[in-house]
Amino acid sequence: MNVRTTALLLLSYVVQSRILAETVSSTTVTTTADLIVADGYLSEQHPVVTGDGYLLTLFRIPGSPRNPPQKGKSVVFLQHGVLCSSTDWVIMGPSSSLAYLLVDAGYDVWLGNARGNTYSRQHLLDDPSKVKFWDFSWHEMGMYDLPAMIDYVLDKTGEVSLHYVGHSQGTTSFFVMASMRPEYNRKIRSMQAFAPVAFMGNLKSPFVRAMAPFVNQIEWMMRMLGVNEFLPNSEMMALGGQKACNDESLFQEVCASVLFLIAGFNSDQMNRTVLSTILRHTPAGASVTQFVHYAQGVNSGRFRQLDYGVLLNLRRYGSITPPNYPLELITAPVFLHYGDNDWLAAVGDVQQLERQLGNSVGLFRVPDDRWNHLDFTYAINAKSLLYERVIELIARWNVPI
Repeated sequence: MNVRTTALLLLSYVVQSRILAETVSSTTVTTTADLIVADGYLSEQHPVVTGDGYLLTLFRIPGSPRNPPQKGKSVVFLQHGVLCSSTDWVIMGPSSSLAYLLVDAGYDVWLGNARGNTYSRQHLLDDPSKVKFWDFSWHEMGMYDLPAMIDYVLDKTGEVSLHYVGHSQGTTSFFVMASMRPEYNRKIRSMQAFAPVAFMGNLKSPFVRAMAPFVNQIEWMMRMLGVNEFLPNSEMMALGGQKACNDESLFQEVCASVLFLIAGFNSDQMNRTVLSTILRHTPAGASVTQFVHYAQGVNSGRFRQLDYGVLLNLRRYGSITPPNYPLELITAPVFLHYGDNDWLAAVGDVQQLERQLGNSVGLFRVPDDRWNHLDFTYAINAKSLLYERVIELIARWNVPI
């Protein structure tokens, strides 16, 4: 593909993004950029092309009227979890969202969006209506998405390294990148891992546990039905979530309980007023293969590449089983933040990860016995229980590599 064709496709992407923004605004759906501006902060939107042709959207919060943009600010890059988007980092508002707290602390904050979610649904050659578009897992996010976004941010800011904060899948894809493309460790000043997911043998979620043994049958059935996207975001689903889960709804507790069954119960930290807004933006879409890959990890107890079956494994990997990710090659300083009641990132699995990482700074427990997987982004007291400590750790490690 020549430079001119790529430039035209990028121009098309920008135009379509603007049309999408206008359409979204007219239907009262707010984007990450809308939320940032409404909360009184400055917002920028940047398109990024991955090495394998996906078009991703980055949002930047360079400052606010109280803390204006300036050159030389240290960069913090935030990466969302599975089925989520950049919105997670701002949805709790100025006094509670990590992105805003970091901006107020003097950082240049960038919000990533992985392929396939609400903001990253374009490709130079394919589109979401084609099966090929959805032929990816979080492996490709670590191999292509994160490197492309990190390189773009560093080039745009003139910095040589940045701080990385990932939640759930945002940690999984980081571990893929830092182990399989170890040259990127030099670009990471610190990695703050929220609810880190690599090993999943001790996972507690009854929903996931019940589904994992049947992953091959479920995948086959979805493929036969032509379903390649898992829980896509749609206007109907967003409106349904908003109506069913708002403060006036009799079903609000049902909404909360569904989330608790997946991630762990912590009723005290769930801001029910914001629940309908969260479900307006989540789920943000993901590929079926992402969940197949995670389910394989639950079944095997290993952190390894996608299992394609014996014959295809032999062709792709030269062995009948997929190779483990070489976590010992990760030299970036990794801070593992975990919760006692996290049903998706169990304490035992986080401890196993810590033992195998090449440069783990240590384990950092959130001081709440009921802290669950979603509390890392949505909890009422996340600022005092987690974010203030994280900002302090980032400041202590804020030395260019």
